[in-house]
Amino acid sequence: MTTALEQTFQAYVTCALWSSNDDNDSPLDDFASIDSLSVATAAQMLEDCKDFLDANAALLDESGLSASQTGYDFWLTRNRHGAGFWDRGLGKVGDRLTDVAKAYGIVDIYIGDDGFVHH
Repeated sequence: MTTALEQTFQAYVTCALWSSNDDNDSPLDDFASIDSLSVATAAQMLEDCKDFLDANAALLDESGLSASQTGYDFWLTRNRHGAGFWDRGLGKVGDRLTDVAKAYGIVDIYIGDDGFVHH
């Protein structure tokens, strides 16, 4: 059985790859996957997801969002995309999750010379 952290992490990475482009403006998910992450990038992304889940467990429970929805929204919100926690109709809970996610700061990912995804 997959844990909530694993589901959140998988969705977070999937969204990161989908919403990020290479130098030719092609979405990274056209040719990269979770297996394409560098060890350091995977570790940092997993740590960010774990920290976010742990620090906001009560808010996330109150939101009713699935682990996958949380992963997508965490990536989108922290990176100031046009969707995220704030637009799910969650009221003050969504507003609070938005504030917390934005505090993690913007992260850019790219394909390095080694062929792995880095941040």
